Amino acid sequence: MERAQEGAHPHATVIALELLVHGVGGTTPQKMLGDPRTVRITGDDTAAVFRRAEDADAEDSQGADAAAEEAAEDRADAAEAAAEQPPADRAAAEEAESEADADASPRPRGNRTGPVREAYVWCNLTSGNGARALWLLLLPFMVVNLAHWMRPAARGRRRTVRCYGLLVRLAGLTLTVLLVAAACEVALDLVAWQCAGTPACARRHSWLGPVSPVGSGAGWWSAPGRRLALAALAPATLVALLWYLSHRTWAAYESQRPPTPAAADDGDRTALGRPGFWYGRRLVARLRAAHTAAGLLTVAAAVTVPVTRLDDGPGGGPSGRFGGLLEAALAAAAAVVVAVVCRRGRSEHRLDRRIDAHLVRGLPLGALALLLLALAHAVLSAPGRASAGRLPGEPAFAALALTQGVLVLALAACAHLLHRTHPAPRAALHGLVGPAVALLGCALGGVISAGLAQRVADWLDGTAASIPGPPVLLTWQSSTIPALLAILLPLGALLARRTRLLARTERAAVRPDRPDEPRDPARTRRIARTRALARLTDRGPLVAGVTAAGTFLLGAAALAGAQATGEPPAAAARDLPALLRGAAEAAQTLGSWLVGLGFLLFVTWGRRAYKDAAARRTIGILWDVGTFWPRAAHPFAPPCYAERAVPDLTWRITTWTRATGGRLVLSGHSQGSVLAAAAAWQLTPAVRRRVALLTYGSPLERLYGRWFPAHFGPAALTALHHEVACWRNLYRLTDPIGGPILLPGACGPEVDRAPLRDPLAYGRTARYPLPAPILGHFDYPADPVFAEERARLLARLPAALPGQRPGAGSGRRPGAGTGQDGSGRSSA
Repeated sequence: MERAQEGAHPHATVIALELLVHGVGGTTPQKMLGDPRTVRITGDDTAAVFRRAEDADAEDSQGADAAAEEAAEDRADAAEAAAEQPPADRAAAEEAESEADADASPRPRGNRTGPVREAYVWCNLTSGNGARALWLLLLPFMVVNLAHWMRPAARGRRRTVRCYGLLVRLAGLTLTVLLVAAACEVALDLVAWQCAGTPACARRHSWLGPVSPVGSGAGWWSAPGRRLALAALAPATLVALLWYLSHRTWAAYESQRPPTPAAADDGDRTALGRPGFWYGRRLVARLRAAHTAAGLLTVAAAVTVPVTRLDDGPGGGPSGRFGGLLEAALAAAAAVVVAVVCRRGRSEHRLDRRIDAHLVRGLPLGALALLLLALAHAVLSAPGRASAGRLPGEPAFAALALTQGVLVLALAACAHLLHRTHPAPRAALHGLVGPAVALLGCALGGVISAGLAQRVADWLDGTAASIPGPPVLLTWQSSTIPALLAILLPLGALLARRTRLLARTERAAVRPDRPDEPRDPARTRRIARTRALARLTDRGPLVAGVTAAGTFLLGAAALAGAQATGEPPAAAARDLPALLRGAAEAAQTLGSWLVGLGFLLFVTWGRRAYKDAAARRTIGILWDVGTFWPRAAHPFAPPCYAERAVPDLTWRITTWTRATGGRLVLSGHSQGSVLAAAAAWQLTPAVRRRVALLTYGSPLERLYGRWFPAHFGPAALTALHHEVACWRNLYRLTDPIGGPILLPGACGPEVDRAPLRDPLAYGRTARYPLPAPILGHFDYPADPVFAEERARLLARLPAALPGQRPGAGSGRRPGAGTGQDGSGRSSA
């Protein structure tokens, strides 16, 4: 009877798995698994799961070992029964048993003492060829999209939350219009209208000869309207490129569906556990259509307004009246675009597979039709006109700047109300970080527009002053950059001083746990300095707040100065004292050059970051934080890699646990810990209870909890701790990114281990005869504590569940290929 009960125990499901998820900058599966021989279990060239070659069929080997154990038990039973038989029968039985053993092909037994290790490698989602550096040009869109996710946590204020999202989407729409308008300013105003229409400027640039009245002898393309129609192809192509990138990256990155719908949000959990959080197809398609239409309408307006003003004069005829009707149609289409953006937000509570097909196709095509009508109107406009001054659309930049300022103030009011309802003590800027980041995104777009226009104007005209140049407001905006640097330099000096003082304080805390080792003042200063520098990350909200406040005040001053004087800063200050006049001239010149230099450095560093792993680690954390979030406020933002990575992890965990019933440790480093937490929230409760979470060097609270309190706040992280089987977090005081989770009450020490020792040895010891390096944010598995905590997590996981033997019937590894388990069983 006892033997029968033992035989009923499932031997085939005793395996344990550790799923490793790397962090920023990426690595190779060979380094993650510590073995040069690795095989891909499932996935593609973009993201995949790897194992050591000897572990490729670990589940099958485990099943074979279990079968061998069962065969040994059967032989033992037969031997006991044979002992009770007569000698003749016993000899015959022994002979038959020896023949069966000789015919059986032996299979090696496993000697595994730890879990099978798998590595999920997702670095190709954020790195690759140098062409991806062009994504950095979309940085303003990414920044304003971040503001959507930075709202404070609040329950019971759905209307305020919806208003917050609406305001961010409108700010993103103004940013699209601003950058397309900047492209129109360069191509239509500076090149086609001013320089090509001015003989002195056109003579200096021979490539303008075919469209210049001087170079072409008043040829057909030299008419102002036709020049504008030809130049409009450049910003229209830019809009088409943005649409193409958004559409292509959606198909490549963000079209992955979760394996099963996650549980609905219960009020305390984060929205990251909702079924449709990582599948925003409907909203992204609708916003992409609206922003594409807005860009095309901006180009059409830039062509139509000046041509209509020319045709309104004597001899304009029907062309002027048609231009008025076209302007009315453009205004109506713009109203439709705004209505589409305001219509609704994300559908997170369900997996929304629908798409507004008529809207997605009809809105851009309608805007394209109006653009073609505008180009035809410009080409067929009344001849004999001459361009003079700037394009009539100059007030549009002032209107955009004023609209963005009003939106940011309204956004700040919503954020303050949400934060006051449920204050979070560690929320960055007391809940105002979202409006601050939205302001910085709009300001970045304005600075890029102003700097680009100023540099092109200087290149076209130099010091000849034969053309009016860019709009006055853009010149004022670029001139504020030196003033903003003058504000930030004292802040940098203050932070440097505080860091030095903190380093002195840390010296006394370096050696308490190493009293027997000889003192090394240089070593102590280095460790203390590393700890102090790591604390600078916590000053990020202060830097963002000061930058946003200075940007808002300087932007308001630039808008007021441009509207009051109607002249660039240098010209407006000509009657002021010599000191102020020189400061205005220096600010205007220096601001223009700083923007141009910054743009070149930006592109250069971006390309290097995608080519060089060291550079990618230096600036990768900010970029990976930005592209972690789905495109909810701006469809032209860089693609969200998490909409591929999180479903990948969810599929792997779900299929493996269903097929084997085994125990699983989800092990995430740095940004990988954020992906691990997001994947855990997407699991069903039955699967989540079989998963342990091991995070190290994790920014879950230090960055995400403070900057994104609605999704990674204390309530959300506490709920995650209670929903997974167990969770342990490791961090170091020398780590500038990772930190403790800081859960309230007794949950805190249960999740956070005391800070790991770094370096592992202060000086030379018998175990570490050479100086141990300061590891900081990297190489957590090198610490013996890592293996100790992993073993404890495995011990705390529940025993394995009965399940079908891996590979039975289908002959495939569980979870490989299509992600089906092959067992025919549903989740518990």
